[in-house]
Amino acid sequence: MGAMKRRVPIGLYAITDSQLTPSATMVASVEAAILGGAVMVQYREKSAPMAERLAQARNLQSVCATTDIPLLINDDIELAKRIGAAGVHLGQTDGSAAEARHLLGDGAIIGITCHADLALAEAAAADGADYLAFGRFFNSSTKPDAPPAPTAILAEAKRFKRPVAAIGGITTENGELLVRAGADLLAVVGGLFGGNPEATIQKAQTFQRLFASHHPLFSTPR
Repeated sequence: MGAMKRRVPIGLYAITDSQLTPSATMVASVEAAILGGAVMVQYREKSAPMAERLAQARNLQSVCATTDIPLLINDDIELAKRIGAAGVHLGQTDGSAAEARHLLGDGAIIGITCHADLALAEAAAADGADYLAFGRFFNSSTKPDAPPAPTAILAEAKRFKRPVAAIGGITTENGELLVRAGADLLAVVGGLFGGNPEATIQKAQTFQRLFASHHPLFSTPR
């Protein structure tokens, strides 16, 4: 049962951003992404006060629970536990997969940032991560200082028997390259959000068509 609960979906992974999805439009933006086909959502907020982060995360959890889409919290295991999120995404300095598993339970989805380093991916898999995230693959405003990652790392990481996520400057124009290279998830911020809800729906649909056309295991989730 636990393994089934932790199944990581294949497709568009929508990530919020305080500039592109501010409080006033965050819920509408995420609803649009889900309507367009996003299979997982990450709440990512680095600077807001805790009360604001709690309120935003709770609002998104309500949306995601209603639509049966996993919501993961970026870098904050305690917040994920507090709102009953589906899981957490952790950077290399934000706690371990084992710690998150202990606090969130066997059913939680736990992702780990591995940058462009297969050794980090191997350690994360051994620690119990459910998916491994690599990037940046293109210039990125949200990760401007991240080291570039070669597309070949997506296929090389398959040895760890975990889904692999690609992040960093991904758009509807360059996403096909990464899906063809082996990405199971495209983690997208600016390439998805920032316009009106209708634009977000259309972009999400385009990303999902990339998976439908080029991922061997993709199936329409709903």
